[in-house]
Amino acid sequence: MVGADTAWIIVATALVLLMTLPGLALFYGGLVRARNVLSVFTQCYAIACLMSILWLIVGYSIAFGGGDSMFWGGLDRVFLLGVDSETLSGTIPEVLFFAFQMTFAVITPALIVGAYVERINFGFVLVFSGLWMLLCYAPIANWIWGGGFLSAGGIYGEDVGTFDFAGGLVVHESAGLAALVIAYFLGPRKDKGKPPHGPGMVMMGAALLWVGWFGFNGGSQLAADGGAAMALTVTHISAASASLTWVLLEKIKYGKASLVGLVTGTIAGLASITPASGFVNPIEALIIGAIAGVLCQEAVRFVKNIINIDDTLDVFAVHGVGGMFGTIMIALFVAEASWVAQIGSVIIVGVFTIVVTAIIVKVLGIFMQMRTSVEDEVTGLDMSAHGERAYEFNS
Repeated sequence: MVGADTAWIIVATALVLLMTLPGLALFYGGLVRARNVLSVFTQCYAIACLMSILWLIVGYSIAFGGGDSMFWGGLDRVFLLGVDSETLSGTIPEVLFFAFQMTFAVITPALIVGAYVERINFGFVLVFSGLWMLLCYAPIANWIWGGGFLSAGGIYGEDVGTFDFAGGLVVHESAGLAALVIAYFLGPRKDKGKPPHGPGMVMMGAALLWVGWFGFNGGSQLAADGGAAMALTVTHISAASASLTWVLLEKIKYGKASLVGLVTGTIAGLASITPASGFVNPIEALIIGAIAGVLCQEAVRFVKNIINIDDTLDVFAVHGVGGMFGTIMIALFVAEASWVAQIGSVIIVGVFTIVVTAIIVKVLGIFMQMRTSVEDEVTGLDMSAHGERAYEFNS
C-alpha cells in the first residue's frame, strides 16, 4: 500500500492547497466590497508564499521535529535536514508529509484574513502571519499531532489523548480565536453596512473549499484506505446538512434563504466535522452538520450584535465555534474519547492562542502601523496598498 498511500497524499496535498489558492481567496474576495477584492487576493496569496518558506526553515521542525520536549519539536528538521526522497514517515515519504502539513500551515493563518479585511496594512499582515504561524500554530500542532503533551502519554495519561483528526483545534479553533483577538484590537470598519460585492464569487470559492476539504480530511488518514474514504464521506454529509439548516434558519428568521447563507453553512459544516471526520459515521456527521448550521449562525449574531466585534467575515463564529463544537462532539460519539481531554484541550488551546495572539499584536504595534488611514480605507486597499483595481468603479 506504500505506493497507493503516496499517490493519495500527493493528490490530497494539491487539494488542500486548492483550498487557499483559489478557494479561500475567492470566498473572502466575494464577501468584501469591490474596492478591496484585490487586497484580499494579495493577502491570501502572499501568506501562502511566506508560510511555505517559513515552514521549510523552521515551522515543520517546531511541529514535527521529534525532539524530547513535550512542548515543541526542536530544531532537528530545520531546512528539512536529514530528509531526502527515501526518508519515510509511516508509509509515505517524509518530504510528502512535510508538504501535506505545509498546506495546513498555509491555510490556517490565511483563515484569519477574514477578520481584518478592508482596514489593515499589508506589511502588518505578513509579519503577524509569519510570527503567529511559528509561535502559535506550530506549537499547537506539536502538542496534538506531534506527540506533545496533549496527545496520548501526555497530561491526560498513557492511553488518553486529544482526538483531533484534521484540525478542529489545531486549525479552526486557533484561527478563529486569533481572528477575534486581532479584530478586537483593530477596531471596526468605518462603514461596515455595505453588502458583499460578489455573491457568485463567494459561491465559487465555497465550492472549491468543499472539494479541497476532501484532501484536508481524507488526506489526514495518511493512507489510501477505508478510513480515508469514510472521512471523505462524512465530510460531505456534514457540509450538506449544515448548508440546509443554515438557510432554513435564515428563512424562518428573515423570510428569505440567501446564497451567501447557504454556502456559509457549508463552511460551518466542514469546520465542525474536521476534528471528528476520522472517528464518526455518516449519521453522526449528519447530526454534527445539522447542529453546526444553527449554532454557527447564532454565533455570528452573538459576535456582531452582543459583543460588537467586527470580525468582518465571521471567522470566529464559523471556524472557531465550529472547530470547538466538533471537537467536543467527539466525546459524545466516540467511546475511546475522554470528555476531560476534549474539553480540556479546547480550553488550553484557546487560552494559549488568545495570549500569544494578543502579545504578537501588541508588540508589533510598537514597531508597525497596524491599521490603514481613514483616507486609505475609504479609497479602498486595492488602490491605496497595491495600486491596482479589480473594477472600473468603487463600491
